[in-house]
Amino acid sequence: MTLDRLQARDVARRAASEIAPGSVVAVSGEWSVGAADLVPEEKGVWLLRAGGTLSDLPINAADAGAILRGGNVDLSILAAAQVDSNGSFAGYHATDYPGPQGHAGLVDLASGARRVVTVLPHSGADGSPNVVSELSLPADGVRCVDTIITDVAVFRVADDGLTLAEVAPGWSAEDVRAITGASFAAASNLRETNFDTPAGKPPSKVYADGPSAIADLPDGATVFIDGFGGPGGMAHYLLVSLRDRGSRNLTIVSNTAGIARVVSFGTPPGRTAIDHSVLVENGQVAKAIASFPVSPSVSRPSEFELAYRRGECDLELVPQGTLAERLRAGGAGIEAFYTPTGAGTLIAEGKESRMIDGREHILEYGLRADFALIRAHRADTRGNLVYRGTSRNFNAVMAPAARVTIVEVDEIVQPGDLDPEAVVTPGVFVQRIVRRPDGFTGYE
Repeated sequence: MTLDRLQARDVARRAASEIAPGSVVAVSGEWSVGAADLVPEEKGVWLLRAGGTLSDLPINAADAGAILRGGNVDLSILAAAQVDSNGSFAGYHATDYPGPQGHAGLVDLASGARRVVTVLPHSGADGSPNVVSELSLPADGVRCVDTIITDVAVFRVADDGLTLAEVAPGWSAEDVRAITGASFAAASNLRETNFDTPAGKPPSKVYADGPSAIADLPDGATVFIDGFGGPGGMAHYLLVSLRDRGSRNLTIVSNTAGIARVVSFGTPPGRTAIDHSVLVENGQVAKAIASFPVSPSVSRPSEFELAYRRGECDLELVPQGTLAERLRAGGAGIEAFYTPTGAGTLIAEGKESRMIDGREHILEYGLRADFALIRAHRADTRGNLVYRGTSRNFNAVMAPAARVTIVEVDEIVQPGDLDPEAVVTPGVFVQRIVRRPDGFTGYE
């Protein structure tokens, strides 16, 4: 008796059932893209496609790579030519282009996702197995696959090998074993292929107010806070909320450490700018990583400068361009890089150096944070951000580099109300949104 295999659309349906509401999913290959096309819009899933789009947002290759390397992708669904019992796979390209020329896009998708699912025919055109004990084709991902979906079976991959979890209708474990090139154990609850998809919607990113948005910001956290020279671009409402919460022993990372108050750029007469100083005054800051931590006026020192002189705070001084690049690198999953900036100066003390093209470079590390408190002009409920003026300075590079990014905005709109070409920060990098209260200003 000839057993029927699942059709391509059914394999895609089974892959789509792996997608949880609100998750970020990267797809590559025909069956994988088919799975993405089956996801209902109300599930709020972010789809990163090889063609250069993130759901409805146009993005460039560098941004796509950063989303992957930075640990933002929950699931990659990849079309494969072979998968082995250790979870290594060779991409669909390998049969056409054997040898060392790997499919670089698949390498990105395989290495940057929390979970990797492969979809593929169980057998090749010649009847040879595609699920094997060891790859015969060049690997695009090594020990990264946790689920294998074929047109006859679903396997789970673990350290001790493969477990057959599901079979196509009419198939048995022995039927699958006869056409598989790797040993496997059959699950005690082996069942027919399940096409059910997780129900529900992602949790709302919109918070009622600042205090609720930062309620879990703990003592000892590292916090990104934007700031240039004046008060523009800072999340003043969130800063005040954090001051009132009182979290202590914080490491703050910012271009400045609170000089808006003393330089008074754009500050109305008789008012005082809200900046990092509100945290320093409250004894909440243990360390600052900054480029301009002190006042440009000797006679008007900043609160951080005074606290540093008293030995109450530590300081790591970073050149402004290096700071921006360390933030960008942290968000893009780049652990470290070499730069000539600061070589031969106090900045280089204690740092590894290397001669590159006859010029000394020093090693700098990417920056990551527990929280980012950033400012934007508008956000939709998915977290896509549009900036205005100086709010774009460091906010856009801080957002991807924090575990929890909280944004303070003037207006929250519905998905589709923002011009996709105007969106600078995609909502995959934003976890919480707060609207600045009417009448609130950046001054006390």
